[in-house]
Amino acid sequence: MGMSIPYVATGRTAQKSRTYNALVAAARDLVAQGLTPTVEDAAAKASISRTTAYRYFPNQRELLAAAYPSITAVSLLPDDAPTDPAERLEIVVDGYLRITTENEAALRAALVLSVDKPNVQHELLLRRGRVVGWIEDALAPLQGRLTQKQIGRLARAIRAAAGIEAMIWLCDVGGLDRAEAVTLMKWSAHALLRAATADAEAP
Repeated sequence: MGMSIPYVATGRTAQKSRTYNALVAAARDLVAQGLTPTVEDAAAKASISRTTAYRYFPNQRELLAAAYPSITAVSLLPDDAPTDPAERLEIVVDGYLRITTENEAALRAALVLSVDKPNVQHELLLRRGRVVGWIEDALAPLQGRLTQKQIGRLARAIRAAAGIEAMIWLCDVGGLDRAEAVTLMKWSAHALLRAATADAEAP
């Protein structure tokens, strides 16, 4: 049996593409408000019938994955990832910061909500702590040189130095533009890696 053709790719593709994009945009708007939208929520926001919306996104997971592909990613590393921790970290931090800059408005909104209403943080789609796992994945070759606890601590230190919180300070307070902020966050990530490995190798 051959693969089924996605609904959006059959007949009246231009119109279907507009509907698809409208649903994705609606989902992103709702996420920026601190919500985790259902297909019905996105349909109502985009003024599209629920029946039509479900033709594009049969369930909430597919809608959210289309709006934010990173939420389903277990790793940001390619299948042929290098074994050198610094190279792996560069790939992951570069990918993560690209996601951060592309979704800055929604991430800022989620950050404000998580500060103002800490009890709802676990419900916020963009504040669920997946980044530490991506960084730990990058640092996996350090196992044996560092304990798992040390790797976890290093991953959290890197996350603290490279993310939406750091970007807000660097840009809004530090006066850097986005490109300069990204460069500095990458430098910080690698500096932390060098410091952690140097500490582990010190007599």
